[in-house]
Amino acid sequence: MPSESPIDSTIAVRVDLYHALAEALAELMGRYPGLKPHLYDASGDLRPFVNLFLNEDDVRTLQGQETALSEGDRLMIVPSIAGGGDEASGADVPTKVDHAALRTNQALIIALLLAGFIADAPGLVLLVALVMALGALLGRPGFAPIYRLLRSVHILKPDVLPDNPQPHRFAQGLGAVVLLGSLGAFLGKIDLVGWGLAWVVIALAGLNLFGGYCLGCAVYYWLNRMGLPGFSQSPPAGTPPGKRAG
Repeated sequence: MPSESPIDSTIAVRVDLYHALAEALAELMGRYPGLKPHLYDASGDLRPFVNLFLNEDDVRTLQGQETALSEGDRLMIVPSIAGGGDEASGADVPTKVDHAALRTNQALIIALLLAGFIADAPGLVLLVALVMALGALLGRPGFAPIYRLLRSVHILKPDVLPDNPQPHRFAQGLGAVVLLGSLGAFLGKIDLVGWGLAWVVIALAGLNLFGGYCLGCAVYYWLNRMGLPGFSQSPPAGTPPGKRAG
């Protein structure tokens, strides 16, 4: 049976006996019904400040509550809270983000867009735009399935750092918008503009991958500083806006 161990507002759960994450959560709620209103809203959805990690992976980058479980897996329920020195500044304690998944995403974006430019194949720009847009909507790196495949064969290892996932989701969506503008230029027979916009995305992904600076994340944090609705997260303590955490 699952066991519960609160550690600094983190609940760790063994998940040996279930086929899917939803089953383990249902069992946990049955054993500890007082947790349910803190984890789920009135519609039965997980509250947005509740973060679930299966081993080192945020389940948002997997299959959500339908993620399959294996013997020895460990589930962590980590609420985002404010407190201590951050409370005075209004900053949330950051959750965790697998930066290996982000770097894989950026490398594939660069590779596919470069291949599209060399082959003069706007269809590859369309592919990258759709993958990035879908990833932004789902709240995960667009090429997360490829990252998980590379992890499964031990080519890549996770690099989990305290960070906010929302700015990375925003940056990915912003890149998708730029690529959609590129596709519009191709449709208008303005190939120079189309490839120019694609190169903007290549350059920004390269800056992130090789320089550790996410301009889209910095824009998110600037909008947060301006108090715009929907931009609720502040940079992790001691990290300049856009700079890689850790």
